[in-house]
This record gives sequence, structure tokens and C-alpha cells, in this order.
Amino acid sequence: MEDGKISVIMGIYNCAETLPAAIESILQQTYTDWELIMCDDCSTDNTYDVALAYQNKYPNRIKLLQNEKNSYLAYSLNHCLSVATGKYVARMDGDDRSAPERFARQVAFLQEHPDLQLVGTAVQHFNEDGYTSLMLAPVHPDKYTMRGSSPFKHATILTYKYVYDRLGGYCVSDRTRRSQDRELFFRFFAEGFCGDNINEPLYIGLDDLSAVKRRTWKVRWNSFLITRDGYRLLKFPRWWIIKPFLKTVIKAVIPYRIIYRFRSRKAVRGS
Repeated sequence: MEDGKISVIMGIYNCAETLPAAIESILQQTYTDWELIMCDDCSTDNTYDVALAYQNKYPNRIKLLQNEKNSYLAYSLNHCLSVATGKYVARMDGDDRSAPERFARQVAFLQEHPDLQLVGTAVQHFNEDGYTSLMLAPVHPDKYTMRGSSPFKHATILTYKYVYDRLGGYCVSDRTRRSQDRELFFRFFAEGFCGDNINEPLYIGLDDLSAVKRRTWKVRWNSFLITRDGYRLLKFPRWWIIKPFLKTVIKAVIPYRIIYRFRSRKAVRGS
């Protein structure tokens, strides 16, 4: 049973080749009460034109925004949130796909669990060779999950609009580039919110070597600083920060290909 509109927020940048499949996966959802809000972050390919063609074809379902300058994902998602009208907000990336039943399953899950404010899913990874690893998520994450892996796979989450409103959306800063989700989840738990994961691959996400290469030393260090501040926010013992510090330093010297292989094996094990 449908229970209100879903605002699907999607920051897009140089994803012209993959964007049609991403949009088509939204059009094919069994849950029909949704709006898709895309924000182009000054793409240098024809991503905006691809998105515009879909908006012209579905003017009552799709909204298209464009940043004045390249401002990165957190800013783009906040731009989308500024015009969102749904009871729910779902994330989606322009190079991924959602299973047809994704939204219906997630909304039904929140209806069945009124004590929860967010639900994510597992991710089936793919690359140019086809399906690869399955990335599971902790079924019942809590604030202590933040000590290890991410509690939710960011692009899979569906939550209530009021959650984003109370949190003030995403934090826009140099530090949160590629780590805006981790920073958001620290504040999510600090606010007293709770969420679970449906451990089925309702989301199909691109994961290749280029994704690993984007995790530069600067990105990893900024993520560590977010972790340090998040531990303080959640009032974790100070010495707990030692492990993520060492992990950051070690990953900085490991070749990208080795990290990619390790990630793939870890995903298959469901870690």
C-alpha cells in the first residue's frame, strides 16, 4: 500500500552514459507516487541534456536543477532537498540502478517499524564485466556501528523528509567531499534517530577501480577528521580514535588495486 510521495534526490555529474538506465529504473518502480529531482553539478559532458530530455518527457514527475558552479555532491543534494515535496526522501546515484520493488519494500518496512526513521538495503555491485560482489549491510546498526563500517549504504537509503529537515541536510565543506554521508550519519545517531537495513540487493551500484582511485589521501584524511569529530559528538572514549587513525595511514600507502581486490572479497563475505 502506498503511503505518500517519495522525493528521489539525485546529484548528477558527468554520467551521461549511465544516467538513462538510472532514470529508467525509477520509472519502472512498482511504487508510483514519486518525484525525481536531479541536480546537475556543471557537468562537462551532455549529462544535463540527457536529464533535460527526460524532464521534457515527464514534466509532472521529474524536476531538473543546475548549480551555478561545480559545488560537489552535498551541495547538489541540499539543492534537491530545497524543492522536495515528498513525505519520504530516497537517495539515488546517476550511475546506479534500483530494483523495481525497492521503494515499495522500503516504505512498507518503515510502515511496519514506526520506531525507525530510515531504511537502507544491500547493494549488488557491477562493473563493465557484469555483476561482481554483493555488499551486505548491518541489519540493526546503531551508533557503535560508526566505529567500523558504514551503518547504511548511502545511495540506498529512504527516510522521512522531516529527518533531513531536523538535521539541516548535508554539511557542505571541503572536509565532507566524498564523506558527506558519514558526517550525516554521525548527526543522525546523535539526534536519537534509528534505522535498519533490508539485507537484500534492492540497489545495483557501479563499483570499479576508478571509484577506489577517487579515495585520495586528502579524501581519506578528511574522512578521518570527520570520524574524530563524530566520535566526540557521540561521546566515545578518546582512545577509540587510534584505530581509525592507523587505518587511514595504512590505506594511504596501499596500492589502489590491492584495496579494490580486498573490498571485493570483503563484500562477498558480507562484511
